[in-house]
Amino acid sequence: MEQDSQFQFIKSEHLPEVTALQAAMDGFTYDKHAHEEYAFGVTLSGRQDFFSSGAFHRSTPGNVIQLNPDEVHDGHSGVEEPLSYVMLYIHPRQIEPLLAEAAGVTSMGDLRMRETLMQDPVLRNHILELVRLIASGVGSRIEQEHLLYQMASRVVQRVGRYQPDERVRRADRLLVQAKAFIHEHVDADLSLDDLSEAANLSKYHFVRLFRRQYGITPHQYLINCRINAARSALETGASLADVVYRYGFSDLSHFNRRFKRIYGMTPKQYQASVIA
Repeated sequence: MEQDSQFQFIKSEHLPEVTALQAAMDGFTYDKHAHEEYAFGVTLSGRQDFFSSGAFHRSTPGNVIQLNPDEVHDGHSGVEEPLSYVMLYIHPRQIEPLLAEAAGVTSMGDLRMRETLMQDPVLRNHILELVRLIASGVGSRIEQEHLLYQMASRVVQRVGRYQPDERVRRADRLLVQAKAFIHEHVDADLSLDDLSEAANLSKYHFVRLFRRQYGITPHQYLINCRINAARSALETGASLADVVYRYGFSDLSHFNRRFKRIYGMTPKQYQASVIA
């Protein structure tokens, strides 16, 4: 039953924009969604089934999951027994300077982790230990910073030598323009005309390309961005009424349904969990 699922989000006291999730899922299914952060997780028990990067994945205990920012995915338990896992959500502002330093370059803004699911005991142990420190509230700032740098170093080792891809297809660049427009106007009443004009594409060609590239429609992506922006606002103590109004949800019930399908709890529960 869905009500047997438990989700606990804990923000790090020492690392800005780093959040740990401890999850136990029994009957809950995530909607397709994406986060603005990098995500690093470890399956603890059960089997974690999810679609991402154009493929279906089955993660068994001990496997490491890593997702790039804006990478569309879903998720559910793949077997009858409950699923438990941990996840770290790390904003690009927090980890990309460490990735750049580990790779010996000046910028990692276009880094894309190629592997979604892997067996890597080194990275797994770094993730588990950082989640433990964040969740328990023990350890010093330098311990958490050191673990985060160790994670970044291991990711760079797996990615290999960083070489920016200069051969970006025109359609990709235009879709990126549209996504940037959505982020800049996430609290505005946007239409498909607005988004297709931002991409310099005809309306229906834009919708078709966007869905083929990202696995969701522009409207679904806009709702997802509004949910993520609302989550950030809730973390600063914004009232539910203000968030519902600011990000264009028809009412609190609508916001609750949308939010819970991505974060496993209501906005009020989430805010209570991350604000001491």
